[in-house]
Amino acid sequence: MASISPLLVSTGCLRCNFPFKRSPISAPRTWSRSISAYGYTQAKALVYSEHGNPADVLSLHTHSLSPPHSNLLTLRTLTAPLNPADINQIQGSYPTSPSAFSSTIGTPTPTAVPGNEACFEVLSTGSGCKSVQRGDWVIPRSTGLGTWRTHLQCGEDAITRVVAAGKKDHGNVMGGVSAKQVGTVSVNPVTAWRLLQDFGDLNSGDWYIQNGANSGVGRFVSQLGRMWGFRGIAVVRKREEGMQALKDEMRALGAERCVTDEEVNHPDFKERLAEWTKGGREEVKLGLNCVGGPEMGGMVKALAKGGTVVTYGAMSKKPMRVGAASLIFKDLRFVGFWVSRWAERFPDEKRRTVEEVLELYRQKKVVDVPYTDVQWDWDTESKVLLDAVQGTLDGFRGGKGIFVFGDT
Repeated sequence: MASISPLLVSTGCLRCNFPFKRSPISAPRTWSRSISAYGYTQAKALVYSEHGNPADVLSLHTHSLSPPHSNLLTLRTLTAPLNPADINQIQGSYPTSPSAFSSTIGTPTPTAVPGNEACFEVLSTGSGCKSVQRGDWVIPRSTGLGTWRTHLQCGEDAITRVVAAGKKDHGNVMGGVSAKQVGTVSVNPVTAWRLLQDFGDLNSGDWYIQNGANSGVGRFVSQLGRMWGFRGIAVVRKREEGMQALKDEMRALGAERCVTDEEVNHPDFKERLAEWTKGGREEVKLGLNCVGGPEMGGMVKALAKGGTVVTYGAMSKKPMRVGAASLIFKDLRFVGFWVSRWAERFPDEKRRTVEEVLELYRQKKVVDVPYTDVQWDWDTESKVLLDAVQGTLDGFRGGKGIFVFGDT
């Protein structure tokens, strides 16, 4: 059973799930949690009971968690990113859904909690738990756990320990990695790793080309590609301001060249490509596509005979257009990759890839993607959270949206 906080003793009704009031006694502002005299933990979660526009269907729900027993764990969320796929799940346009709609957290109607990635800290464990202990950092073992919440209770088999409990290095960093790095490791870095390792049969010195290169996956592709000796052409969307700065940033991350989507589709791109690849003697073997639409035509034309195009996203929401000549005369291969399905098929390989990425973080061999922090404290208003969710798919963003949990 969790210990009782002398400053945060409940004055609410456990049976009715009324919010617990906080003591007016002042204390240093370190993280704390509402806990009752009976070991119940207060929690808040974003929930929805029907699919639709996030701003219309999401609401903030307060509930309590009983002390864990058997193989159950009580977790506190440290960070949880806002991925486009999370928004698509809320909209009902994604192949998988969060955990089944239910009333297990006390909602008046069956609801689901969105979010697929997170870094959790283990607060307490049931007597049957064997693989984790209090203070460990863990991540969801698979998608659909529902991570946009302050606290969570789940079975031991639903999570994977990635950082053992220990003394914090500084702030929200433990074992050489930050809670943001742990909370975002399962999707973008793992996708980038598998794209370069599992497709194209690349060797040191070989070329690849990717669109959406300044996305979360794209930034890791550039860094890993340089580390492994691959040479990348980064394709980004043209913008009116900061274009040269973005190109410089892509080069600094590891891309050999950086061009806009307009440039890669311009008639003179063939000549530029020939100059970079010594007249085509150095082949572009792999194309990585997360945009789709007619604009990917230039990227396809850049590939050498027998090359492979891997589609892992469709941000343009437009159909891909591929000429028959690319299939008949260039013998190109078009395949898809979905990291969630891959992880289900190869759970041990996913764990190893996660460990490899976290080790690169520890050694400072890769850098984080830019983040846009959304602070989530106990008193944070629901509008702040909903505005952040709604803005995830809007235009050019300064960084990856991520909930950062403070005083919850």
